[in-house]
Amino acid sequence: MKKFFLIYTILTLSLGIFLIGCSKEPTGTKTGSEKGGTKEFTYWYPWGGDSEKWDNWRMDKFAKEYPDHKIHAVYAPPDGGLSNGKLLSAISGSNPPDVVISNDYAAAYALAAQGALEPLDEYLQGEGFDDSTVLPSFHDVMKFDGETYLFPQDSNVNLLYYNVKMFEEAGLDPNKPPTTIEELDEYAEKLTSVNNGKIDRLGFIPWIDAGDDSLLWGWVFGANFYDAEANKVLIDEKPLEDAYNWMNSYAQKYNPEKIKSFTSGFGGAFSPDHPFFNGKVAMTINGNWFANALSIYSPDTEYRVAAIPNPEGGREKATTLGTNVFMIPKGAKNPEAAIKFIIYGGQPEILADNINEWRSISIYKEPSDAIKWGAEGDEVYEVVTDVAASPNSGHPALTSIAGQIKNELTLVRDGVIYNDKDPKPLLEEAKKKLQKEADKK
Repeated sequence: MKKFFLIYTILTLSLGIFLIGCSKEPTGTKTGSEKGGTKEFTYWYPWGGDSEKWDNWRMDKFAKEYPDHKIHAVYAPPDGGLSNGKLLSAISGSNPPDVVISNDYAAAYALAAQGALEPLDEYLQGEGFDDSTVLPSFHDVMKFDGETYLFPQDSNVNLLYYNVKMFEEAGLDPNKPPTTIEELDEYAEKLTSVNNGKIDRLGFIPWIDAGDDSLLWGWVFGANFYDAEANKVLIDEKPLEDAYNWMNSYAQKYNPEKIKSFTSGFGGAFSPDHPFFNGKVAMTINGNWFANALSIYSPDTEYRVAAIPNPEGGREKATTLGTNVFMIPKGAKNPEAAIKFIIYGGQPEILADNINEWRSISIYKEPSDAIKWGAEGDEVYEVVTDVAASPNSGHPALTSIAGQIKNELTLVRDGVIYNDKDPKPLLEEAKKKLQKEADKK
C-alpha cells in the first residue's frame, strides 16, 4: 500500500509539471475565472502551422469583440489532448481547460458518453443558439442521450484524387473516374508500373492517406460498427470482412513487404515528398484540404476529384465526416465564457478564411456570403458538397469505446494485409473483447 501511494504521488506531481510545461501561460496565472472584472478562460487547440496562425487571428478577433474576456491558449497536440490522455488526466485532476477543440470527433464523443464533458444546452440557449440552423448530418455527433455535448465547427470529407495525365497515358478517360470497387481495381492495375519486380508506381494503395482511417473503408463497404440502441458491437459483419479481404488483394498482388518498402519514403500531405505529388501513386483517398496541399507543393499537377468508389451493396457517394468539434470539459471553471467563444469562433464569417483555404464545409443550412470558394466554379467544391450532403455520409462508431474500436480494427487490418490472415476470426475475437468493454459502460 505504501508503494502504491508513493507511485501515485510521483505520477500526480509529474502530471502537474507536464500540464504546467505545456501551457503558454506563466506558472501561477489564474485562469478560467473572474479576475479584476475580466472573464478568463483556458482554450486548448490541436493544430500548428498555418492553422495555428489562423486560430491566433480568431482569438485576437474575439478579444477585440469582447475586451472583458481573456483567453489563455494552450497548444495541445494531438487532437486537443484526447488520444494521449492529457485531457482526461486534466479532468480527473480537477484542472481542466474551459474549452477544447479536437479533430477527433469519435474520441470526443467517447468522452461525452463517459460523463467527462459538460452538457451544453443550457449555455447554448443562453446565447440564443437554435440547433435547427445546423445541417441534420451533424445532429448525431452533437448529442448523447438527447443532450448536446459537442459543438461542430466545420467538417471535412474524403474524396478520390486522381492524376489526369496518368489517366490519359494509361488510356483512361479523366472525365470518367471509377465509381465502383471493380472499376477502381481495373484502373489501378492499368496505372501501376512494376519493372523486374521493382515497383515504380502503384495505381492505388487502399491504406495510405485517408485510407488509413480504420473506419473509412468499412463504412464505404456498408459496415455499421456499433448499434447504440442495443449497445452492440457489430464489427463481425460481412461488409467489414469484405473490406479487409479487398485490401488484402492489393497486398498479395504486389507483395506487402515490397509495398511497405515502397511507401517507407513517402512524405505527409504537406510535404513535397507526398507520393501523389512525385508520381509514385496515381490515385489516393484524401480530405478536401488536400487540394490546398496540392496548390502549395505540386501546383503543376493536373488532378481531379470524385466520390469514393463503392462495392455492390455498399454505401454509394459516402464518406466518414471529419468534423472538428468544440467541447467543455467536466469541471470547467468558466463555461459561460467558453460557450461565448465557441459561438463566436464557429460563425461562418469568422470561419470563412479557414473554409475558403482548406475547402471544408460549414455546418449551417444557410450559406454565407463570406464563404467564397464555392462561388468560383471550383470542381472540388461541387464534389465536396455533393458527398457531404449524401445520406450515406456520417459519423460512425459514436460510442464510449470508439477509440478502442478503432484500435482493434487497425490491428485486424494490419494482421490481414501484412500477414495474410483471414479477417473473419480476427473480427470475431475483437468483437468479443469490445463487447465486454461496451457492457461495462
